[in-house]
Amino acid sequence: MREIVFDTETTGLNPTAGDRMVEIGCVEIYNRVETGRHFHAYFNPERLMPSDAEAVHGLTTVFLSDK
Repeated sequence: MREIVFDTETTGLNPTAGDRMVEIGCVEIYNRVETGRHFHAYFNPERLMPSDAEAVHGLTTVFLSDK
């Protein structure tokens, strides 16, 4: 069985209020073993990072500004 496991980080949980994804990471697993194939990216949310979200993942507005 082939699976893709992924994790995201965001500015918050309400897209209608302007929250956006800022990071995604994916790992491919085949028969419960990592294949070595992966993907990772940061994204500039084009908004200020709320302090409560920054406290969770540590990603700052400055760090993401050129992503």
